[in-house]
Amino acid sequence: MMAIAPRNSISKVTVPMPGPIRLISTDFDGTIVSRTSEPALDRDCMELIRRLQGEGTVWAMNTGRSVELLQTGLEDFGFPIYPDFILTSERDVHRPTAKGRQWEPFGDWNERCAREHAILFSSAASILKDVIHFVNSDTNARILYESHGPAGLITASEKEMDRVVEFINAAKAHQPQFNYQRNTVYLRFCHTDYHKGAVLGELARLLEIERAGIFAAGDHHNDISMLDGKFAALTACPANAIPEVKAAVRKSGGYVATKNHGAGVYEALKFFLAP
Repeated sequence: MMAIAPRNSISKVTVPMPGPIRLISTDFDGTIVSRTSEPALDRDCMELIRRLQGEGTVWAMNTGRSVELLQTGLEDFGFPIYPDFILTSERDVHRPTAKGRQWEPFGDWNERCAREHAILFSSAASILKDVIHFVNSDTNARILYESHGPAGLITASEKEMDRVVEFINAAKAHQPQFNYQRNTVYLRFCHTDYHKGAVLGELARLLEIERAGIFAAGDHHNDISMLDGKFAALTACPANAIPEVKAAVRKSGGYVATKNHGAGVYEALKFFLAP
């Protein structure tokens, strides 16, 4: 299939009005993309999203990946279509630039997010110090650093991640704004108000799309914030999702697919699009 460049704007004049789903928010690894089986991308899912984009539906890739890692992933997996927006690092919103497959901040959300995190990490320095000490002395995990300092960690196993999360939950008991996003053996420190659900809500606000027209699909812990029903009325997960995600989707009245990865997303989209 030929690659299609992303749309650079949403025009009420030239873009047809979409159907019941006006905004699609999908996780990348484990949801749209299979890292454990072939094919990595489900052809039917890609074709359906392509058709919906042509009818005016907006597709946002909502991921823990950075802009650079997501762009690399889109290229490496040979995506036949591109998202209209990308929501990266579980908290930032970007739109395509006029040059096409490059991305720029959309609105002032990213600036506000960065400012709030800088304040948080300064006030939570003692918590971070305790977490780093625990990780370095009692686990095989490794702290991950960015320009501002410690950004997260990677553990040797999900069982070890359970131990680390238990420690963090106890350490942050008196700092309610300090939180984390967890995905398999990766964890990112964050402000409790900024997550996949919140950034999806910001994109919906900017595009003036109501919750009733938003579809969201994910498979792991860090996706639950966009699957609890607060930001998207149409929630779903593929069959390979962890039990906690399936429980959240069921609780929000969503759809738990019988198929894995992209095939499960396709199944869920067809369910919500049915007359």
